[in-house]
Amino acid sequence: MTEQSPAGPAAPRPRRIDAHQHFWRYDASHFPWIDEAKARLKRDYLPSDLEPLLQAAGFEACIAVQARHDIDETRFLLELAAAHPFIAGVVAWIDLQADDLHAQLEYWAADPGLVGIRHIVHDEPDDRFMLRPTFLRGLGQLAAFGLTYDLLLFPRHLPVAIDVVSRFPDQRFVLDHLAKPPIKARDIDAWADDLARLAAHPNVYAKLSGLVTEADWQAWRRADLRPYLDVAIECFGAQRLMIGSDWPVCTLAGEYDRVMAVVQAFAEERSPDERDAILGGTAARCWRLDERNGVRA
Repeated sequence: MTEQSPAGPAAPRPRRIDAHQHFWRYDASHFPWIDEAKARLKRDYLPSDLEPLLQAAGFEACIAVQARHDIDETRFLLELAAAHPFIAGVVAWIDLQADDLHAQLEYWAADPGLVGIRHIVHDEPDDRFMLRPTFLRGLGQLAAFGLTYDLLLFPRHLPVAIDVVSRFPDQRFVLDHLAKPPIKARDIDAWADDLARLAAHPNVYAKLSGLVTEADWQAWRRADLRPYLDVAIECFGAQRLMIGSDWPVCTLAGEYDRVMAVVQAFAEERSPDERDAILGGTAARCWRLDERNGVRA
């Protein structure tokens, strides 16, 4: 984990962290979005499945992210994190509109595995869901507990997200999957303009994740993704970008090592500091992993 230089041994590099993946025990009633086109996802995906893939790709840790709106899943993911030290943190679901939200946050945030909260906003029928007063009130409580909020969006939601993040300058936000740009259609300009406006807020980080499933699942090439990666680093800079696999969803378009290799190769073109940020340093800073208990430090 160290790099040598002519001047002598360098400091150990930051852990390499996959900043976005999922675990679940499959139940069709819990995952209605897994249709026949995604049939390969209709099984359990657990730490024992991911750990060898993670290690083979040169990564030491991961962040587990919620996949359904259910507090039982929050409990399940935190139990997995407690049992498997390579799970460095959990971005879970809690109902931010709940009347007893403060009490819920006090309870769940006592678990050192909890690092953030997410709501599957892009599935809400109301494109302005995040501007609901009850939702904004809930968002406003997260910073006091040191929790991030993951933005799961389509490009059309970016203007609302820009409004939301501007209201909470002390809240750390993390944009998942670069807001799912229309890679297969090769559209970029409108998305890039809105991404730049979002990135102008320094409290927003972004994951270089989930891009292969926005491309042609069967025929994508690295060159198809490169323009979107270039926009992301121009907007955010390496210090606010982090690699993520979106495993096992990514397997719809490519195996774990192939998917991760796209961003790894992109990062290797940067300076050592930028590379280390994208491949793990940003995730460690964003979620303050080194401030948590010894298992996750």
